[in-house]
Amino acid sequence: MFTGIIEEVGKVVNVIKETNSLKLDIEAPKTVKNINLGDSICVNGVCLTATYFDNRLFSADVSPETFNRTNLKYLKNGSFVNLEKSLTLSKPLGGHIVTGHVDAIGKIISIKKMFNFTEFIIEFPIELRKYIVEKGSIAINGISLTVNNIEGNKISLMIIPHTIEETNLKNTNIGEIVNIEVDIIGKYVENMLKFDNKDKELNIDFLRKHGFA
Repeated sequence: MFTGIIEEVGKVVNVIKETNSLKLDIEAPKTVKNINLGDSICVNGVCLTATYFDNRLFSADVSPETFNRTNLKYLKNGSFVNLEKSLTLSKPLGGHIVTGHVDAIGKIISIKKMFNFTEFIIEFPIELRKYIVEKGSIAINGISLTVNNIEGNKISLMIIPHTIEETNLKNTNIGEIVNIEVDIIGKYVENMLKFDNKDKELNIDFLRKHGFA
């Protein structure tokens, strides 16, 4: 479990590619402090397991499922990745609940400076639309962000200067592929309604009765 608050931008120093999988060596001197073998580390929004570490870098394996569903397959030597160690009970939940299980990939279609801020517009698979709400939370490459606006299958994100500087957004360009994880709460609600509401019609009266309207 993670928060979407990036702790370090790591640098990929070695990529070993198999047919459908990867082994990554990531330079991250801050992240490797106080970690253990087997610890979970969020890499560009993907929960990976540290299989080796020293005082400078750590290694992680990317399974075929993760390879196929995320942008990790596009990493190369010199790529920058967002990193976050797993949540502990003493760590503030400054962002939102991020699982590190990517739902889909999207594409950056616009980057525009607006005063001191930067607007990113990202195109996403339309099947995720029902989970994305205006002013709600979304994880892009592991970063907890607020949805500024939605039009069809495009979201607008207004990024503050601090987030640009502390993440790999400062190294991204139009056309790049990003990992998307929607807010997990919506998916749980959908699943519960699917099983608990078979004989009930979900309408305004039902919502009022249960305190949602």
